[in-house]
Amino acid sequence: MKSRILHLQEEIDRVIKKCDACYMGMVDTSGNPYVIPMNFGYKSGEIFLHSAQTGKKIDILQKNNQVCVAFSTDHELRWQSEKVACSYGMKYRSVVAFGKVVFIEDYDQKVDALNVIMSQYTDREFSYNAPAVKDVNVFKVVVEKFEGKAYGY
Repeated sequence: MKSRILHLQEEIDRVIKKCDACYMGMVDTSGNPYVIPMNFGYKSGEIFLHSAQTGKKIDILQKNNQVCVAFSTDHELRWQSEKVACSYGMKYRSVVAFGKVVFIEDYDQKVDALNVIMSQYTDREFSYNAPAVKDVNVFKVVVEKFEGKAYGY
């Protein structure tokens, strides 16, 4: 069975919405890759993320805002013959997004982005206290290209 390319944006959106984490890859000033798992929100083709104001990823992103964000879901082990190791494979659906990070500084835009992030995990409405919003780093990935694949589905 071959993997299938996801061509429709609706298919890509469904995969992303099913995920509970993403993996953001970036490259530091020495040319070394750095990949971290993150909680996220997704709306209108943009990925929203948050973090502390300082740290390794922020240092990297301030110097090089190009990132790759990976999503993967619906993992299921499958096989053609239980006794033949080479017949085993993993069903999956995945999306990779390539884009650039834009930091969000405006208070109201930060709250909107935080609401997008929270809507990935719950249907509840939230309020935020001003010091917490001011203290959190909120950013979005403006996606330039999506690539999606599915195997076994």
